Amino acid sequence: MTTLSVILPTYNEASYIEDAVKSVEFADEIIVIDSFSTDGTKEKAIAMGCKVLERKFDNFSSQKNHAISYATGDWVLFIDADERVSQKLKLEILSVIQKGEHLGYKIQFPHFYMNRFLYHKVDKVVRLVKNDSISFSGDVHEKLLFKGSVGTLKNFMIHYTYKGLFHLLQKKDSYAWFQANTAFKKEKKATYFHLFFKPFYRFFSSYFLKRGFMDGIPGLALASINAYGVFSRYAKIILIEKGLK
Repeated sequence: MTTLSVILPTYNEASYIEDAVKSVEFADEIIVIDSFSTDGTKEKAIAMGCKVLERKFDNFSSQKNHAISYATGDWVLFIDADERVSQKLKLEILSVIQKGEHLGYKIQFPHFYMNRFLYHKVDKVVRLVKNDSISFSGDVHEKLLFKGSVGTLKNFMIHYTYKGLFHLLQKKDSYAWFQANTAFKKEKKATYFHLFFKPFYRFFSSYFLKRGFMDGIPGLALASINAYGVFSRYAKIILIEKGLK
């Protein structure tokens, strides 16, 4: 019988963890890799029968790589606390891991913003993979590394991307500092060209090329905030370069 492990990274996700775990209860084991939460996330995960690992956060890849070493399933599914596996996606996952036509599968993630799913803002990310020499690389937008063919699942992952405008801006700002510090350590420079062209292109790509305009006001708002995130990253690099952080 083919087995499935779920890996779920957390930090202060007490309000989200229960629904996330319930949506993957069909898995053979659920591993929560927690960054020493202070809101009861760990206790809730233990009460629901999860295997809980604690590790001080340094970057997203290291957290997940640590958890992978504890996964015993033939396949591994990676989810976040604000994501939910729907019934249709569950059945599709169970089907494909039995057939094994590919060694990895991309899952589609429509963004959830202003109380609606934006089906023209859909990310496709490899999240389901055969447990064989897999690892992550990258500090923020980590990439799953493995060898083998990749398929794409038809059903969407339910992803409550942003808890509200404040949370979204806070998340963008946090990522911007993280990315700016990483770029500075790699001696990457930021110019005024980056400050103006890169944010404009991100807006153009999100709103026009990826048809965000078809999602109405939420699509416009999200494209604008994404552009702000890019601007913030390069502005912070310049601040670090000038010693103003």
